[in-house]
Amino acid sequence: MSNYADRTAKYVYFAGTLDAAVWGAELAAGDGRQRIYVVEPEGGFEDDPNVTDKKFPGNPTKSYRTQEPLRIVGEVVGWTGHSPEALQNMRENLERLARMGIGAIE
Repeated sequence: MSNYADRTAKYVYFAGTLDAAVWGAELAAGDGRQRIYVVEPEGGFEDDPNVTDKKFPGNPTKSYRTQEPLRIVGEVVGWTGHSPEALQNMRENLERLARMGIGAIE
């Protein structure tokens, strides 16, 4: 299932830092339990251009995408989310970008 409720994603997105994974879990669509899985790519992958080219040149968040399967090898438990204020600020920024017609996901 995609984190994007309104459509099916062309890519599967994953991150190599816990902070980036926490943001992904916190911002995921739906009301289910937020989870972070430890994965291994089974094929090729590339830097996520939505993040690395636009926000963080050099990919310090280690954000990637693939069209190949990911193997789940574990789950991160006991992770701590961002503060309610930081989460609200991020949601407001994403809404502002959407109103400007700047879509982040291909």
